[in-house]
Amino acid sequence: MAENDSVLAAAKTWKGERMAIATVVSTWGSAPRPKGSHMLVHADGRFEGSVSGGCVESDILATAAEVIAGAPFQVRNYGVADAAAWEVGLPCGGEIAVMVQPVSAEGFDPELFDRIADARDQGDALTVTTDLATGHSDARPLETGEVFVNRYDPPRRLLIVGAVQIAQALAGLARELGIETVVIDPRARFLTEERFPGVTLDDRWPDEAIAALRPGPSTAVVTLSHDIKIDDPALIAALASDAAYVGALGSRKSHAARRERLASEGVTAENIDRIDAPVGLDIGAIGPSEIALSVAAAMIGAFNDRR
Repeated sequence: MAENDSVLAAAKTWKGERMAIATVVSTWGSAPRPKGSHMLVHADGRFEGSVSGGCVESDILATAAEVIAGAPFQVRNYGVADAAAWEVGLPCGGEIAVMVQPVSAEGFDPELFDRIADARDQGDALTVTTDLATGHSDARPLETGEVFVNRYDPPRRLLIVGAVQIAQALAGLARELGIETVVIDPRARFLTEERFPGVTLDDRWPDEAIAALRPGPSTAVVTLSHDIKIDDPALIAALASDAAYVGALGSRKSHAARRERLASEGVTAENIDRIDAPVGLDIGAIGPSEIALSVAAAMIGAFNDRR
């Protein structure tokens, strides 16, 4: 599912205004944006989001203006072989189809934005199905006809256990990636706003904090403290969840010892195998910033189901 956080935020800000929403409903080849990507267009010409990284946005804005003015929904096709593709700037070799709907009860019902927001706030996903014959979207599944199905996942989160130097670098990278980050550490001297500006801080013991934060398929948990009294309970709690990614700092030798400790606590071998340790992609990282980069890359790969 494409990231549409900025579009959903704009929908909340523009609630009650006349709008159209554009959605990538199919792609082929080197399409610049994945299926499900949105672009929200306000009646006054403002817009948020992207369906092609800038290639066809001008044409979509014109189509959206027509739809807002009362024209029926449209599905626009763009491909490199078409003259229109070059005219609107899609010479990249890919093809995309973009649906443009009114934000209305007949198209994309404004109430769907509220339902998506409510589900995401609860850490749940919501699926919206659109009838491609009528352009009507609904949270209920459609059993007949040609449909487009879009799933809205909760925001991505990162739970970092251990307020160490690597955690500082990783929290900064996550912030730039738009990933909500919580740093967990019961040691008050480590867990300070000066060391982690703009990040949520949690001074509970990690197992308690992780259980309360309920990691799901859009959450990664990374243990970095190098203190088994902190890291091991955190890993046990994380492995009892549906977290997308669980990583632990340490050498292969220390991880072998960790496996034995976790097994003695009743964690199954299958669950222990979920731990990415030594944490991160093997890029020969040296120093906190490079290690943080390797962890971020591994985490994104897990979110995108590429590991």
